[in-house]
Amino acid sequence: MPLSTPLAGRISTDQPTAVVIGAGVAGLACAVRLATVGLSVTVLERHDHLGGKIRTVPSDAGPVDAGPTVLTMRHVFDDLFAQAGTRLEDHVTLIPQDILARHFWADGSQLDLFASIDRSAEAISHFSSAQSADDFKRFCARCQTLFDGFDAAMMQAPEPTQMSLAHHVIRNPHLIPCMAPLSTLSALLRGQFSDLRLAQLFGRYATYVGGSPYRSPALLALIWQAEAKGVWVVEGGMHRLADSVATLARDLGVHIETGAHVSRIETQDGRVAAAHLDSGRRLPADVIVHAGDPKALASGALGPATERIARQTLSASRSHSARVYSFAARVDGPDLAHHNVFFADDPKSEFDDLLAGQIPRAPTLYLCAEDRGGHTPPPRLERFEIIANAPAIASPPGQNEQELDQWHGMIMQRMARFGVSFSPTPRTSAITTPEMFGQMFPQTDGALYGQTPHGLTAAFQRPTARTSVAGLYLTGGGTHPGAGVPMATLSARHAAEAILSDLTLTSAWVPTDMRGGMSMA
Repeated sequence: MPLSTPLAGRISTDQPTAVVIGAGVAGLACAVRLATVGLSVTVLERHDHLGGKIRTVPSDAGPVDAGPTVLTMRHVFDDLFAQAGTRLEDHVTLIPQDILARHFWADGSQLDLFASIDRSAEAISHFSSAQSADDFKRFCARCQTLFDGFDAAMMQAPEPTQMSLAHHVIRNPHLIPCMAPLSTLSALLRGQFSDLRLAQLFGRYATYVGGSPYRSPALLALIWQAEAKGVWVVEGGMHRLADSVATLARDLGVHIETGAHVSRIETQDGRVAAAHLDSGRRLPADVIVHAGDPKALASGALGPATERIARQTLSASRSHSARVYSFAARVDGPDLAHHNVFFADDPKSEFDDLLAGQIPRAPTLYLCAEDRGGHTPPPRLERFEIIANAPAIASPPGQNEQELDQWHGMIMQRMARFGVSFSPTPRTSAITTPEMFGQMFPQTDGALYGQTPHGLTAAFQRPTARTSVAGLYLTGGGTHPGAGVPMATLSARHAAEAILSDLTLTSAWVPTDMRGGMSMA
């Protein structure tokens, strides 16, 4: 989409100014990329901490990650740091994981998936059968074909359309049977695996983007390939990654303000002019990047000038949310990996409840043992995160304490069924609810992943980086290419490239040396 108002004559030929609203990983990454090419960048964050959903809560064992817990698609961050003329490994210690995840079922069966496809197949053969191992290898081949087939055409493309993707598929007809366009992910997996426990396992990947395997397109099977390519633990916690991007931004001259709530975006003659803070300050800007949920623009939360942006977000269904425990405790029970999944007896009932807008009565539980998967044995007092799917909450904030107490008791009982117990037992105060997420991240309705991934065309309903207001751009998990740390960071590249392209095409400003070389493809 071309900019609606020419930039020429409106942009400083010396050093264009950019304001980034939101210091989540996408906002910080975009600020880094803009600073490397010579823009004067200010990042405004309404909270008193940086990182957005990469957040922590305090504990007796130190900060506990209360959001994402591992890094996948590492090349996205390698590219970001290379753009700034440095290396990711010079800023954080990344520990590759041999065991990607450990999976538990109530009947006592257990399965580890490994970074090696062959080792995973061998484990599956012992867990189930040689037939299941063959099923797995065929599934991996399908996922690799899908990932390789849609990476450049969809995820790396800044503004994909249904038409462009249709042409891509027509030119590559081998993709059609792999993507199973008329199937849900659940249907594909039931046909792929003779052991339905494996169908249940790989169906969980739909929840990585806030969806149900019973309603998400089969194409989401490619999420497994993103994990199969490698999983890294960030030493000290994922928040160290967000801190390192913020430090990099500051080293490049980016000014970052916390406690700075933007109340309005001002436009003049159809293009951005300034960001207004609720303190009364006005920050003039040639470029404004909104790194929050795009629904905030469409809803008028940032003033009437942006209400025509991302209008589809007003009616689009929201992704799932979660109830998230973050706490420190001693643990007894089975040996845990860094990533652990405790499966429900009935895989469908959880998603039926979510579809009905109800808290699942018998959820599958994800447990991250945050101090495991590193170079040293875990301490006696460990940090843990437990995630249980929950519906996004559109109602005003508020929580029925009695219901939460009952749910908490049920979750601890479910963990005990698998032999897992914590001392001290976490309290309900360790739980972050969808209502709380809604308060922390305005206009999300408590959803953690933006719009729902349900339906074959869901990916095309997300806004892209450019908007119809000249000088206003979008980035973050609510925009293309979608939710998750790597995707949100990739969206920052799309936004920065769009800004650079528009500035250099329509103004006399010339970017400084781009060091790592921001791609204009």
